[in-house]
Amino acid sequence: MQISHRIVLTGGATLSAVGALAAPATARTLDVTLTLPRLSVAEYHRPYVAVWLEKEGAPARTLSILYDVDKRNNGGAKWLRDVRMWWRASGRSLTVPADGVSGATRAPGTHKLSFTSGTGGMPALAPGKYTLVVEAARENGGRELVRVPLNVTATGARGSATGQFELGTVSAVLSR
Repeated sequence: MQISHRIVLTGGATLSAVGALAAPATARTLDVTLTLPRLSVAEYHRPYVAVWLEKEGAPARTLSILYDVDKRNNGGAKWLRDVRMWWRASGRSLTVPADGVSGATRAPGTHKLSFTSGTGGMPALAPGKYTLVVEAARENGGRELVRVPLNVTATGARGSATGQFELGTVSAVLSR
């Protein structure tokens, strides 16, 4: 299953949210592949999953939050604080549902999320060290956080890390 988020804001000014410089002439795409393992438990609930980008000295930038968006009166949002690290990093300041950021929970399996940089929600990334963070939390289940270090250069970046319980392999590739 492939999920694409494309967010565009106007203006080419410096995006300080992750210490990025003005957008380059060509857009870059960050492809994130994450695996939600099939768990053998008596009561399984699909996890809420948050994906965000960190750079030292800059506020965290939420790229995606997957939660129960179909609950009446946005009822799924009240459980977002259970995705604790994301909530503390940037979630409590986000109004949900957020267009282009919010999405439905996913079943076990491998999922691809794509984010296009430029003047949009996924900022143009200046060369430097970043961390892609993925956190999963399940009702009546566990929580897990996976950090993927990314050393962004002019040619791109790639990295991967593996969770132990709620998340499997998480990989990221930044390309043109």
